[in-house]
Amino acid sequence: MPDERDPPQYSLFKVEEQAAVEPPRATASSKFSDFIVYVDESGDHSMERPDPSYPMFVLAFCVFYKRNYAEQVVPALEKFKFNHFGHDLVVLHEHEIRKETGAFRFESRKAKDDFLGELTSIIGRSNFILISCVINKEALKRAGGVPPNPYNLALSFCLESLQELMDEKKQGARKTHVVFERRGEKEDKELELEFRRICDGANRRGGALPFTIIFGDKRVHSGGLQLADLVARPIGLSVLRPGQPNRAFEILKAKFFCDGGRSNVGNDYEGRGLKVLPAPESEKPR
Repeated sequence: MPDERDPPQYSLFKVEEQAAVEPPRATASSKFSDFIVYVDESGDHSMERPDPSYPMFVLAFCVFYKRNYAEQVVPALEKFKFNHFGHDLVVLHEHEIRKETGAFRFESRKAKDDFLGELTSIIGRSNFILISCVINKEALKRAGGVPPNPYNLALSFCLESLQELMDEKKQGARKTHVVFERRGEKEDKELELEFRRICDGANRRGGALPFTIIFGDKRVHSGGLQLADLVARPIGLSVLRPGQPNRAFEILKAKFFCDGGRSNVGNDYEGRGLKVLPAPESEKPR
């Protein structure tokens, strides 16, 4: 029998177990918002020699409600990886899946179709809000618009729209973390400077935006970054080849930030959750 005078014994494992069962919730006084944003791109942002087969630059913001991300999205991705690879260390990368390289060497066409079908289903069931900017570099050059850096142009729109979304969700005064994948020391420094410049007031509002930039390495195996990587190219293809069947984009349409909230998903997202440059005639002016 332990001596009642002995100090209580604390178990680190018990504390961790409780935390896993009930993840921390943001409170009304929390300085952090209830949302987390993961960002990726498709195509390069050079305006000099656009690739004629894909002259697009796409920046995609995937905005997740933190609790849903932790309890639903991440477990679904982990289960998917265990089922298909036997472990969860594989990074889902759109380019490698499309080219069937690395871990994505499928035994047959059916195996690939089944894999893509299940992955597309996970994306469809995952609750997140999309904000994206698509730049057709060839069309923009023909229209006489040659921005010094398309990345900065896309980033400005996405951050401004993100603030509108956070205001709508009553999170506008809280700090929201925006996670980018590391590309290189020089590129990351340039991106961080532009991000801070926009958030310090160089935006349509002319005021500060409460966003914090975070860089994540591929080795982190972030589910959010992987999903952002998977959605960027289908968005670009929907603009480049609007008449071509695009199953992934049909699913993504219902996720764009739009006018009218949940009752109007899949509609009125042009210029709000999706910005296309040059702007199509159907897009509402901002």
